[in-house]
Amino acid sequence: MPGLFLFDPLSIFFIFVIAIVSLPSAVYSVGYLKGGGSRFATTLSWILLCLFVASMGLVVTVNNVIAFLVAWEIMSLVSYFLVIADAKHERSVQAGTIYIIMTHIGTAFLVAAFMIMAKYAGSFNFAAIKSACLVMPPQIKNIIFLLLLVGFGTKAGIVPLHIWLPYAHPQAPSHISSIMSGVMIKTAIYGIIRFVIYLLSADTAWWGILILILAIISCLVGVIYALMEHDLKRLLAYHSVENIGIILLGVGLSMFFLSIHLPYLAVFSLIAGLYHLVNHAIFKGLLFLCAGSVYKATGTRDIEKLGGLIKKMPQTAVCFLLGAMAISALPPLNGFVSEWLTLQAFFLGAFKVTGVSRLFLGVCAALLALTGGLAAACFVKAFGITFLAQSRSRHAEEAKEVSLSMKVGMYFLSFLTVAFGLAAVPVMRLLAKVAGTATDVDTKGVIFSLNNFIVNPLAEKGIYLSPLWLALVLLILGAIAFALFLLPGRRKAVSYSTWDCGYYQLDARNEYTATAFSKPFRIAFSFFLLPYRRTQKIRESFYHVKSFVYETHTTPVFRKYGYAPVLALVFGIAKSMRRIQPGSIHLYLSYIFVTVILLILFMGRFH
Repeated sequence: MPGLFLFDPLSIFFIFVIAIVSLPSAVYSVGYLKGGGSRFATTLSWILLCLFVASMGLVVTVNNVIAFLVAWEIMSLVSYFLVIADAKHERSVQAGTIYIIMTHIGTAFLVAAFMIMAKYAGSFNFAAIKSACLVMPPQIKNIIFLLLLVGFGTKAGIVPLHIWLPYAHPQAPSHISSIMSGVMIKTAIYGIIRFVIYLLSADTAWWGILILILAIISCLVGVIYALMEHDLKRLLAYHSVENIGIILLGVGLSMFFLSIHLPYLAVFSLIAGLYHLVNHAIFKGLLFLCAGSVYKATGTRDIEKLGGLIKKMPQTAVCFLLGAMAISALPPLNGFVSEWLTLQAFFLGAFKVTGVSRLFLGVCAALLALTGGLAAACFVKAFGITFLAQSRSRHAEEAKEVSLSMKVGMYFLSFLTVAFGLAAVPVMRLLAKVAGTATDVDTKGVIFSLNNFIVNPLAEKGIYLSPLWLALVLLILGAIAFALFLLPGRRKAVSYSTWDCGYYQLDARNEYTATAFSKPFRIAFSFFLLPYRRTQKIRESFYHVKSFVYETHTTPVFRKYGYAPVLALVFGIAKSMRRIQPGSIHLYLSYIFVTVILLILFMGRFH
C-alpha cells in the first residue's frame, strides 16, 4: 500500500539499533538454546524471535497509527510468549502476567490518544495528523501528551510504571532479555520522539520539564534498586530503568529547548539522547549476554553463589568488564561519550536560561553525575563478587567457558562498545541528521562537537576528539604496557600467597559479600529503601548458639504502597460483583429489562 511505510532518518536509525542487537543475540542463541529443550521448543523459540524482531521493525517504520497499533500489539504478544518460555516455572508465568497487564494498560492509553488525533485530522496518516496538530487547541494537545506519556512510558519502564521490567527481563531467556532491554523498550522512546516531538511539535515548556523530572527519578530509583540486587539479571533490569532515564534526559531537554525557541540546543540535546540510546542498546545487550553465559555455565544468577569465574571463564569476564565500564561511563568507551554529551547539554542550556530554570538544569546535571557514581559502585560489586576472589559454590568451581556461538555474540557487541566510544565525531554527524529531522530544525551549516555546537564554522573553532588520534594514543600506551610486561626482570618475580592477617586456610566464607558491599548504600538511602532484617538463632544451650540465620531485605515501595492497594481494590470490587451473579435466570432477565428501559429514556433525551 503506497504511503504505508516511512523511511526517514529517524526510522532508519531505529532499524539500525534493532539490527545491531538482534543479530548478535540470534547468533548467541544457537549455543544458549542447545541442550535446553526439545527440538520443537527450539524451533518455536526461533520463530518467535523472528516475529519479535520483525514486529519491532514494523513499529518504527509504519506511517499510520492503526498499523502502528497492530505492530505494537504483535510485538507485545510475541514478547509475552518469550517471557513465559519456561511455562513450567511459576516465576515465568507471574512475570509474563504482570508484563502483559501493564503493556495492555499502556496500549489502552495509546488507543485513546490516537483516536483523538485521528478525530481532528480526519485520517490515520502521520502527515495528516501532523498538519492537524498545528491548529489543535492547546488543551487537547495537553491531554494527548499525557496519554502518550503514560502509554509509551509503561513500555519504556519509566518510574513508577516500571513495575513489570524487573520481573520480565530476568525470566526471559538471556538472548531475549538482551533484545528486550537493548531494543524493545527503545521503541517507546521512538514513540515519544515520533508522536510528541515530531507530530505534536513539543511547543509547551512543561512537557519537557515533566519528562525531565520523571527521567531523573527513574535514574535514581533504577540505580539505587540495582545496588541492592544480588540476582545478576534483575540488577541489569533495574539499570535499564536508570538508562531509560538518562535517554529521556536528552529527549526532555530537547523538548524544553524547542518550547523556548533554542533550536540548536534542542538538536544537541536530542543527539545526546539518541547517542545514549544506541550505546545502551550495545552495552546492555552485551551485559545480558554475559549474564546468560554465567547462568549457562553455573546454573545460578545469584552473585553470592558465584566468584572466581575470571579463571574459569576469562573471555566472558573480559566482555562483562567492558560492558560494566561502558555502563559506568568510563572513557574511552561509548557510555562515557553519551553521558558527557548529556551533561554538556545541561551546562550549555544553563547559560541560556535564567532564574528557576537555570537552578533546575543545574540540579538535574548534579543528579545525573550522582547516578553515574552509583552505577560505577554497582558494577564494582557485580564484577568483583561474580568474577573475582574464590568460588562460593560447587557450580562456580565447575564452570567452563561457553560455546563459540555465544562468545561471537559477546565479541561483536564488545567491539561496538569500544568503536562507538572512539568514533564519536562521525557518529554525532549522523545523529545530527536524525535529530534535525525529528525536531524540524535545519542543521545545515551547523557543526556539533563533543563540547559545543558551532553555527558559523568559518568564524569560530571547535574542540574535536579525533578518533584516529585517540586510537593512536591508546595503541602507543598499549605497546608500552606490553613491552614492560615482557621485560626480563619480570621473570625473577616470585609468587606468594595472599596475606591473610595471621589466619590460616581462609575460604570463600571470609570474603566480602554483595550484601556487605551494598550495606553503606542501604544505610544512606534507608529513607527510601526502608530496609528490615530477620534473625534466627538455634541454640544447643543458653550459652551456645548452634546456628544463626541473618536476612536483610528492602521494602518494594512502589509495589507495596502503589500497586498493592490498587490490586486489593480491584479484587474487592470483583468479589462484590459476584453478588449480582447468583445464577438466577429471572434476575438476569430483569437486568436486561432495566437496561432496555434506561436506553429508551437515554435515547429519548436526544430526539
